[in-house]
Amino acid sequence: MSISMSSIQRTWILQGLALLAALLFVAVVILLVGASPLQVARSMWSGAFGTEAQFGRVLATLAPLTLCCCGLVFTFIAGLYNLGIEGQITVGAIAATFLLRLDDGHLPPPLAITLALVSGILGGAGWGWLAGILNVFGRVNEIFAGLGLNFVAQGWVLYLIFGPWKRPGVASMSGTELLDPSLWLPTWGRSEASPVALLLALLALGLTVMVVRNTRFGLQLRAVGKNPLAAFRLGIPSTQRLMMAFGCCGGLAGLAGALQVLALFHRLIPNISSNLGFLALLVVMLAGFNPLLILPIAFFFSSLNIGSLQLPLSLQLESSLAGVIQGSLVLFVLLAQGISRRYRDTP
Repeated sequence: MSISMSSIQRTWILQGLALLAALLFVAVVILLVGASPLQVARSMWSGAFGTEAQFGRVLATLAPLTLCCCGLVFTFIAGLYNLGIEGQITVGAIAATFLLRLDDGHLPPPLAITLALVSGILGGAGWGWLAGILNVFGRVNEIFAGLGLNFVAQGWVLYLIFGPWKRPGVASMSGTELLDPSLWLPTWGRSEASPVALLLALLALGLTVMVVRNTRFGLQLRAVGKNPLAAFRLGIPSTQRLMMAFGCCGGLAGLAGALQVLALFHRLIPNISSNLGFLALLVVMLAGFNPLLILPIAFFFSSLNIGSLQLPLSLQLESSLAGVIQGSLVLFVLLAQGISRRYRDTP
């Protein structure tokens, strides 16, 4: 027991040192570009929480980001690096837009919105299963399969925006025609934050925690992620579980894409995913695949993303500094995790 506690304490100490090292590294980068770390922190805080509208944008980013993180938990614990999540978000947005265009105002708005959300889930799940088929049956590494499908999805959305779904009389990078306001999800006040989107994200997070930690399915996914062949010999249907992991991730990412259309942009735009899938990869890796840590880390990253938009206005710095901070945190924490595992494995 004392050895176990010593290992846990060592892990927490290493993680704390990693966070401190990441912050020091970022501070050095900020000083090198001729700015003050305190001024940058103050500016980013003001950009994220200075007004109700800015805080609303943080929450508007948090909802789809949390959904993507929940989906990635399923594939990560199954031993899969699902880099195709960007395409799954995009296809979910396309599927939701397709249903709304197909309906063309015949259904009551609440029913049309519900069906669009379901359509987004099915679209994303289908795109996830396609990556799964390439990986499980085609023996294509899920990283390459996912990246390839991302390009296909991006080409698809551009074709639709500049082709069949272009705005009347003009094709524009601004996207398709705006949806009817009756199909917009409600928001708090004048902010962009939708309580429906946040509720769906929190429900998905709760369901993910329950499934991963307290169900036979979650245990089987972990077994498959550790050793698929051994899991199969023990009677676990490894192929089915891998496909289900792809489907769960794709479905949640597709729901995130549908929310991007219904709650935020109110139309289909070329960059509908807003790189939320890649950001979710960083969040889940930083959380150590632990769903309980997703919400606070996702909120922190959402705040960084929105707060960094203030940097060019107040300090004449690039907003991409947020990416430097996020990447540094992940790299240093992963380094600490690797060192911790090395110590743990050392007799």
